[in-house]
Formats: sequence, structure tokens, C-alpha cells
Amino acid sequence: MAKVEKLLQGNEAVVEGAIAAGCRFYAGYPITPSTEIAERMAWRLPQVGGIFIQMEDELASIAAVIGASLAGAKAMTATSGPGFSLMQENIGFACEAEVPCVVVDVMRGGPSTGLPTMPSQGDVMQARWGTHGDHPVIVLSASSVPECFWMTVRAFNLSEKYRTPVILLLDEVVGHMREKVVLPDPKDVEVVDRPRPTMPPEWYIPYADTPSGVPPMAPFGEGYRYHVTGLIHDVRGFPTSRPDEIGPFMERLFRKISANFPEIHLSEEFETSDAEVVVIAYGCVARSAKRAVKEARERGIKAGLLKLLTLWPFERPAVERLAEKAKVLLVPEMNMGQISREVKRVNQGRSRVVTLNKVDGTLITPGEIVEKMEEALG
Repeated sequence: MAKVEKLLQGNEAVVEGAIAAGCRFYAGYPITPSTEIAERMAWRLPQVGGIFIQMEDELASIAAVIGASLAGAKAMTATSGPGFSLMQENIGFACEAEVPCVVVDVMRGGPSTGLPTMPSQGDVMQARWGTHGDHPVIVLSASSVPECFWMTVRAFNLSEKYRTPVILLLDEVVGHMREKVVLPDPKDVEVVDRPRPTMPPEWYIPYADTPSGVPPMAPFGEGYRYHVTGLIHDVRGFPTSRPDEIGPFMERLFRKISANFPEIHLSEEFETSDAEVVVIAYGCVARSAKRAVKEARERGIKAGLLKLLTLWPFERPAVERLAEKAKVLLVPEMNMGQISREVKRVNQGRSRVVTLNKVDGTLITPGEIVEKMEEALG
């Protein structure tokens, strides 16, 4: 199969990316502005031998996804803010039980029912801290329809490699816009599968430590029997209250992510080599920011852009490096300031951090960003 050019919505590109990555199970509940993902999955999955189930609610959706993954399927669901809230407890279960899965959250204005048809970036902190307890997390973002395809592939690959849920955050604008996407030949898509046990079933230790920190995962139904629980457990999966087992388990959960920050971090820079003001943006705002940088350059302002594709774990190295050179870090967001808090924490006084926040359901425009640049530079 050769490359194919298609005009797709961001939500539709997510589906094509999931299928290219090997997703064969989807359970979900329709909710604006993510519903097109469920609709297209209902059509596409049967074509590739996969299974689509519309569940009764979002709690059941993420539970079914976890069950399908334990049985060996690459699985995902999609939702928006209110549904994402309902999924948090089971996302925590998947973190604890080390069950790979992908959750796509197409953000809309909130809280509560909020602004169902308008864009927002209000779920950034929820994606990091939504489920209780200490746990690592991988959260990705996309600002274009082609990126929706490739970041979905990346979400599955990271989820499988590190045995962890991965969250892909879009916003309503990116989910619903249409752009040309070049769908690659499937053989040109790098696909990562979860580590499988190579020992016989009687030797299998389901949560054993390994050099990578990621234990092999046996699918249910293939003769490997083990216990799965949301309780902190020992290497065989059984609940434990022993500090000498709890500590190493929690340390391993964090180590398998923290030891691989260079691979997980993904960002793009534009005109940053001599920038005095660097815009740090993600999602649809990164598109406005890139145009704003071009307009600012035309006015003689040395502006640049750091576009975040990985939101969590936070791209600290890139921000630190740019903060050493720039006078101003400008963080425009469609919330009251979420990633900007992380920028301020990392910046530690190196440069001045300026925010531009908007929560009225309208986009941040290039003009507004340029105006803020001029104001910040005095």
C-alpha cells in the first residue's frame, strides 16, 4: 500500500494513527468535541479485525479498555473534560497495575458542562494530577491534523514500551479542523509492542524488576496466570504492606519513566537561536504563536517559539536552555495559567516569565501574542 493523501479532521486522523499503531479495541461514550473519534472507530475497526463497543458511560469505557489490554489488545478510548474526570480512578488503576492504554482528551471549556463546542486548554494539570497518589505520567499534545496522526502513533508506542497509560490532549479546534494528511504506507510506521515473557509460565514473575524497569507482560488466556490489583503489590501481583516491597515498587514505577526522559520529551523550536522573547505554546495556540513570531520578526522583534509536543514529563531541558538566552518567556494558554506555572518553576529567575491567558471560548490570536511581546519588551 502506497502513501495516501486525505482531507481529514484532527479527530479522524487520531483514528488512522491508532489503527496504524496496532489499536484493535475501542470502548467509549460519545461526548462533544471527541465524538467523531468514536464514530470513525465504529467504522474503521471492523475493517481491520478490531472491536468497537459503545459503553454506557466513561467509567465503563476506561474499564473495558483496561480489560482488553490485559487480554493482549492495544486499546484506547476518547473523551472530553466531564468524561475525562470520570475516568481518573481507573487511569490510576492502570498506572498501578501497569496496563498500557491510550486516552485521548479533546478539551473543551469548563468546569462542569462548561462550553461543549468551544476550545480550551483547561485539562493540562488534570492530565498530570487527576488521579490521586504519586505516579508518573506521559501526556502528549498536537497542534495540527498531521500531528494528530503521528502523536497518536507515538502515544501507543510509548504506552506499550513503558507499560503505562498515555494521554493525548487535543483541543476542540485541532480536533475539528480539516487539513491534508499524508497517510504513510503501514510498513513505514514504526510500531512498538509491549515486552512479552520469554520464560515458561511456571517461571513467570509478572512484576519483576528489569534493567529497563519494565517487566514483561503476558496476555491473559495464554497460560500465564497472575494477580492484577489496584493495591500496591509485590512482584507476583499480590497486595503487600511491607515497606521493603512497597518502596522498590514505587521507585521502579518512577524510574522506568524518569530514566527515559530524553526519548519521551518531544518539542520543536522555531527561530530561537537569537530570540530575545521565546513563546512557549502547545495545541492550537502554537499555531497562532508561530504566525506571531513571523509577524514579530517583520517588526524587528527577535522572537522565537518552543512548541511543546510532550507536556508531561515537562520539557525542562529545553526551557532551561532557552531561559538562559532569552529576556522573556511568553506563555499563551487557553486557561488561567497551567503550563506557565511549570515554566516559572523551571525558570528560577533566569528570565522574565509573562503569561497571556484566555478562557472565553475564543482563540488567542497572533496579534494578541505580538502585542504581548511588545509590552513585555517595553
